[in-house]
Amino acid sequence: MHSFWYDEAEKQFRALENDYPSCAIAYWGEALSLLRQLVSRPEEPDLKRGLELVQRAQAIRVKTQRERDYIDALAFFYRDYDKVDYQNRIEAYSRAMDEMYQQYPNDLQAAGFYALSLLTWQVDHDPLANSKKAILILARVFEQDPDDPGAAHYLIHASDAPKLATLGLPAARRYAQIAPASPHALHMPSHIFARLGLWREDIQSNLSSLAAARQLSAVHLDAENQIHAMEFLEYAYLQVGENEKAEAIIADFRRIHREDVSENLRSIYFDSRIAFFPAMYALERHRWKEAVALQPPTEVEPYSQAITYWARAVGAGHLHNLAAVQEAVNQYDAMVEATKKGKHAFWAKYMTTNQDEAHAWLAFAEGKTGHALDLLRGVADKQDVEGKGEVESPAREMLGDMLLEMGRPKEALAEYEKAMKVDPNRFNGLYGAGHAAELAHQPEKATAYSEQLLKNCDGSKLRSAR
Repeated sequence: MHSFWYDEAEKQFRALENDYPSCAIAYWGEALSLLRQLVSRPEEPDLKRGLELVQRAQAIRVKTQRERDYIDALAFFYRDYDKVDYQNRIEAYSRAMDEMYQQYPNDLQAAGFYALSLLTWQVDHDPLANSKKAILILARVFEQDPDDPGAAHYLIHASDAPKLATLGLPAARRYAQIAPASPHALHMPSHIFARLGLWREDIQSNLSSLAAARQLSAVHLDAENQIHAMEFLEYAYLQVGENEKAEAIIADFRRIHREDVSENLRSIYFDSRIAFFPAMYALERHRWKEAVALQPPTEVEPYSQAITYWARAVGAGHLHNLAAVQEAVNQYDAMVEATKKGKHAFWAKYMTTNQDEAHAWLAFAEGKTGHALDLLRGVADKQDVEGKGEVESPAREMLGDMLLEMGRPKEALAEYEKAMKVDPNRFNGLYGAGHAAELAHQPEKATAYSEQLLKNCDGSKLRSAR
């Protein structure tokens, strides 16, 4: 469970229930596995099952008050799930785990589970407040027990932001050694490696994860871990100019069938990756015509289709194709509205970044350059603090691209340099900075960025990289 192998954890707790029907913690464990923190939100069947399991655990006479407190804390999440929204219930569970953490200061598992719960919600005025609090807790646990998989894993998640990433590096370099049979444990270090631009370590981490997931698939399907490693591999290969390998990853992904993915992750994860893989490849390589020609996957939720329309808007904006940008933006906005009315309405709030970027390129195509820059700068300023997805293009780099399109290389260079402080060693960041420096008549900087790019690519054919 500490390695987010929730399906397997659920099976093991269920086996314990069969062997020891009077063990309350077995039912608690299965219920906690169904919560799937930081992976997905449980749907109706899992919520119903989770409530039944918690109630059964509460009905059993336990030997210690600590066991009772673990069970009662989890009950806050499942209680009234049909009346109280997810956000309020997950925060209530977190508060209950805070009380456990205070009451049992020597219980390292309580500390770990409380820290994990902090990462499932944010404080409105300070998005990183809970992450910082979790890091302090987990660092203590990790110091006391460097073999605790939860401490190492959750430290990586808590540090998964630009301003915090270096704090997660010791855990990143330890976690895979703690749980080498877990594909997710082998993958997780790459969250920190990607933040810090350590592409070779990123690639090795995900190759190991992919191999482990494929080996496990011989006995049970493990498509999710394969896909997660693949998306990090595609992105990392693109950063070092190994585009043929990135293409091969996309081909590998297309061999995975939707039914291979667990039901709770099909629409919320697998379907979006159908659109994401080709969109990222086209945009990272600046193949704008290819981006405009992308077709949204059929029979998937609107938030997955929206990824294609976002890529189209960016590509068409670079081509100054106003009609194509307008069409893409109209479609994206329609997907947002459809999402708000759909089963996963909460997902609409995660669509605002791409929406603002799409609208920025529309404004650019319309000649409203000031508004276009303001939109991108707003997204970039937010990402500087909170970060972006580990395998997403940074908005500030996109801002540099737009300024170059406007013939303002000196300003573009400043944005590229600022972007690289948050997302170091990206191919397009270094390439853009070098090109902007050359146009701005700063040959020393142009040479330095070109040399760094060559070093990163380490023999790759740069001429084919763009």
